[in-house]
Amino acid sequence: MTKIISTSKTINKTDIEKYASAAGDFNPIHLDESFAKTTQFGKCIAHGMMVAASISEALTAQFGINWISKGHLKIRFKSPVFPGEQITTTGELKKNSLNTFSVKVTKNNNQVAITGEASIPKKNEVKNEL
Repeated sequence: MTKIISTSKTINKTDIEKYASAAGDFNPIHLDESFAKTTQFGKCIAHGMMVAASISEALTAQFGINWISKGHLKIRFKSPVFPGEQITTTGELKKNSLNTFSVKVTKNNNQVAITGEASIPKKNEVKNEL
């Protein structure tokens, strides 16, 4: 398989609030519109790791235990995601690679939010430890 399962979802304010609570990250850039208006972004933004989690969700859907137990992800944040934006996660096998994928999260305006690489071990390299 040369591509990962493409997933799309809309990030909303409720998702951001729930993530803030679960992660214990109450930075006002994510939650306080008045504060966020004073920043370079001009409004609240989603937590970067919340957006990055969409990559792991797609990889888990496709590779299951192989990804969960031994997968490795290296990412770079390119642009913020704002409440109400739809994100799409995609990936494809890198040229001349057996297990490394280029991954990307793109916003509905085709602006890239995250780029990166995901390495997934072969099935015979993973013991069912969970």
